[in-house]
Amino acid sequence: MKNKSFEFNMRELAGSMGDFGTLFPLAIGYIYVCGLNPAGFLIMMGLANIATGLIYRLPMPIEPMKVLAVVAIAQSWTPSMIYASGFGMGVIWIIFAITGLVDWMARVTPPSVVRGIQAALGVLLAIEAVKLLSGGWALGIASIVIVLALRDNRYAPAAVVLMILGMAVMFAEGRFQNIAAPGFSLPPITTFTIQEVWDTLLLAGFAQIPLTITNATIATAALIKVYWPDKPVTAKKLSWNQGIMNAVLPFFGGMPMCHGAGGLAGQYYFGARTGGTNIIEGLIEVSLGLFLSASIAGLFSVFPAAIVGAMMFMVGIELTKFVKDVHIGKDMIPLFITLIISVSTNMAYGFLAGLASHHLISLFSKR
Repeated sequence: MKNKSFEFNMRELAGSMGDFGTLFPLAIGYIYVCGLNPAGFLIMMGLANIATGLIYRLPMPIEPMKVLAVVAIAQSWTPSMIYASGFGMGVIWIIFAITGLVDWMARVTPPSVVRGIQAALGVLLAIEAVKLLSGGWALGIASIVIVLALRDNRYAPAAVVLMILGMAVMFAEGRFQNIAAPGFSLPPITTFTIQEVWDTLLLAGFAQIPLTITNATIATAALIKVYWPDKPVTAKKLSWNQGIMNAVLPFFGGMPMCHGAGGLAGQYYFGARTGGTNIIEGLIEVSLGLFLSASIAGLFSVFPAAIVGAMMFMVGIELTKFVKDVHIGKDMIPLFITLIISVSTNMAYGFLAGLASHHLISLFSKR
């Protein structure tokens, strides 16, 4: 079955696996360290993917909010704190959409800063990828060769081949022995307090906002315009989507979720072209949550890290190529300021520094 908006084939299946590299590590941390219910985690993410695919009719990644995830895992938050943080972020993004603040931020952010954020994300992904590759260089290099050879193959797409290779390695090394048996699970009904909402916003939520504005909203909208110029999606629409899903899904075990330029680049790089990608990924996640929730954390944790690293590395390279869209000249200054500060500190500082440098250059150029 296929049309201009939806295709269901091997290429779309491969694209649905394109952002697994950033999902695996955070999923393991949420489930193992924080005790998040795997059924709620997976089923809610799957439903969000299906709904997003139907709404946008384009590939649209659903991924963890990274600042919240890293802080939650590092500080061993309770599940109710994670659900509370997701709800708090949902309210914030709805407010941003209603007030038009996200549109204003999109207007005052120049393309050079957007490309700087995308390049920084690519560099950061590549750095993390090298760490994963260091645990198995031979397998990692072989995986990169597979990506380069099969990326555009419609019948044996690289991401699908890598997933099969990973399962084969796990089987050959006996990694399936301690994985729990399949069983049926439903997502839980979850609760949290208003105090937990405020506390988690202070701990990490407010720090998440600049990253979500830049990477998940402005940069994602810009990347859609590059990949699908005839199907633009506004930053305001992305804000609404992130707000609604985070305001609802935490009550059923969902984690704080957002979109992301890195995830979109990963999906596109490995073959995603239509909303079918999200529907396929969503059905996979719902099925895993319903029938394999007891064993999914174990499966994620023993999947060969070098294969995940190879996928992340190639996506990182993909994101850096958009630097070429910036004209050589004064626009390169905000780009490199954004890139360098984002990589050396964080994307929030990089975004602010790049924005300030752009407007200062524009101000002095007029004199």
